[in-house]
Amino acid sequence: MKQLIEGIAAPDFTGINQNGKTISLEELKGKKLILYFYPKDNTPGCTAEACNLNDNYEFWLSKGYEVIGVSPDSEASHLKFVGKYGLRFNLISDTSKEILEAYGVWGEKVNYGKTYMGVIRTTFVIDEDGIIVKIFKKVDTKEHTNQIVKDLIIN
Repeated sequence: MKQLIEGIAAPDFTGINQNGKTISLEELKGKKLILYFYPKDNTPGCTAEACNLNDNYEFWLSKGYEVIGVSPDSEASHLKFVGKYGLRFNLISDTSKEILEAYGVWGEKVNYGKTYMGVIRTTFVIDEDGIIVKIFKKVDTKEHTNQIVKDLIIN
């Protein structure tokens, strides 16, 4: 599994959001980005994380950040998830797992003694030049905005 580190260029990606629109890192150049990877729509931790980022979306925009979530769920699943919780940011469908693998977040997990492949919940903060400035591997789903703000010292 690929391991990315802070200070390097974020892997380029192109994906499809919940509305069928293509989104790429290249088109986001010039904007700061909170790019978060999560396992599955409508699960407790993933919902808490998405809602926390959504509740603070205006704050992120005011600081020049865009927020994008990525999971292996389908566009249709993302559309329902966005509608159910009123999410205001894009969710990218990565059913092929190309983006997940490029960011090193598709890997072996263990739950209740069972080993399986899945999304390793991770958030990347990327600057306007496409450089990874921070990686969060231990995500506090309920307080993710505060976790990011505290670590980056954003006021």
